Amino acid sequence: MNEVAKVGMTLNYVLDSSCSKYRDTPAIGMAMEDPLTYGAFHERIIALAARFLREGVKKGDHIAILAENSHNWAIAYMAIVRLGAIAVPILPDLPESDVHHILGEMQVSALFTTQKQIEKIYELRTVMTCPVITLDDYAAEIGVLPVITISGYLREALTVLRDSPEPPVFPEVVEDDLASILYTSGTSGYSKAVMLSHKNLTANAYAAAGLKAIPPGSVWLSILPMSHTYEFTCGFILPVLCGGRIAYAGKSPTPAILQKLCQHEKPYAIFAVPLVLEKIYKKRVLPQIEKSPVLGLLCKIGLTRRLIYRKIGAKLCAFFGGNLQLMGVGGAALNPEVEMFLHESRFPYLVGYGMTESAPLIAGGPAGDTTITVGSTGKPIPGVQVKIVGPDPATGVGEITVCGPSVMRGYYNDTEATQAVLTTDGWLSTGDLGVFDKEGNLHVRGRSKNVIVLASGENVYPEAIEHKINTYTWVVESLVLENNGQVEAWIYPDYEFIDEQTSGESRIDRRAYIENLLDTMRVELNEKLSKSSRLAKVFERREPFIKTATHKIKRYLYNGTAMVG
Repeated sequence: MNEVAKVGMTLNYVLDSSCSKYRDTPAIGMAMEDPLTYGAFHERIIALAARFLREGVKKGDHIAILAENSHNWAIAYMAIVRLGAIAVPILPDLPESDVHHILGEMQVSALFTTQKQIEKIYELRTVMTCPVITLDDYAAEIGVLPVITISGYLREALTVLRDSPEPPVFPEVVEDDLASILYTSGTSGYSKAVMLSHKNLTANAYAAAGLKAIPPGSVWLSILPMSHTYEFTCGFILPVLCGGRIAYAGKSPTPAILQKLCQHEKPYAIFAVPLVLEKIYKKRVLPQIEKSPVLGLLCKIGLTRRLIYRKIGAKLCAFFGGNLQLMGVGGAALNPEVEMFLHESRFPYLVGYGMTESAPLIAGGPAGDTTITVGSTGKPIPGVQVKIVGPDPATGVGEITVCGPSVMRGYYNDTEATQAVLTTDGWLSTGDLGVFDKEGNLHVRGRSKNVIVLASGENVYPEAIEHKINTYTWVVESLVLENNGQVEAWIYPDYEFIDEQTSGESRIDRRAYIENLLDTMRVELNEKLSKSSRLAKVFERREPFIKTATHKIKRYLYNGTAMVG
């Protein structure tokens, strides 16, 4: 029984089981293109893994994937873990210096990449003696770095597999073997290499599968990078586990492209970061309400507001293809005003909370639970324990700590950092502050490192103020910081909106218009904030903030420094 359980908790078992049950069912492919069936997907993985084995790749070797989403990305990853090697997914948005650091530290046996990413490794050619395989079949015209196309590589591997009288024999892979080493791109600087085992990832996916009944054949539109655990676990392993079909958008789509893809694919599920829904809310929902004084007035009354929101919500579901049953929202905090709209419009969203170190889901759902409070992240997922450490006597807010089968093995080659967040009995310190409500829902207040402690002793959560700022139609994003004992905000405005409002006016008039917006907002917000946490100053920032893969602002780049507007 124990051996069966161990096998069942590997990625290889999940794949084999699903491919056996759903062999002729569509499995994976690019959006608006013909997908591979589960049988064809499985055969390519086995063929590629067998070729790796013949070419000397061993259990425990590191193989990197630096590429945008595609079915070939998934084939490469699953072939790596099939023989017990360790996949090193690299976020495609990382700068060249970070890519060099990761590849240097990992000492990879092979690298999968694409034309868009390959320039990042040209300077490494003296040390990049491993095979470089292009997942988009890019063949370099100038021989800066020799590459192998995935189509040719796979074609030869499939020929050998089909001509072999016996199936390939791979090394034994068990649940505690490492599957991935992922470099975080957190908001607090210093990137760490998170070691996740097969069990970490599969346990999280099995738990996620219990949050909502998912029918086989459901279509999952993938718009987030697979190199992030959020999309990998929830948008890849989960649908494979349930016999779904994954359609890759190819890149982060604009709202217009997203609508086109959804009309074609009619997805059952999409996983998104809050920014996607917040943009749609600001660009497509708010304008409908604000352009009509009568509608705006009716939206101040509970019953009529809900009726209006439901009509808008139906249009929003139509925008996503008319078949959406699950919009997973995670990776960053969802704006409370946007969530209230989603809730009252009966839009099928589900908020989740997690981190790379927990593979990633910690809390979320379950779907249909009427006790989930708006503004919370729902209940801890099955099999995961959550404990609040050092709660404030007045508020109950303390550090969120987590224990369960999806908690990481530790940080690669960094015992000190591992011991700082992971206890000997397996409890992970998240660095986030939170509190449980009486219904057992987890409310995340923000990062402990971000809390502003004022001279009065009051704790100010900058994220809460930023949410209020970001509800303004003309605000794209904001950052609240402490400066000499005062709370200040930096605003990156929506310059398209400002251009529309100041069309034909002089630069001086345009500048005065922006200054008036900033000052009016500061006055309005300060009426809603406690006296000690009011905004002393509000500044315009003229370029976007630098963000992580899940669109959270990298605060460490701005704390304690003067920003140029």
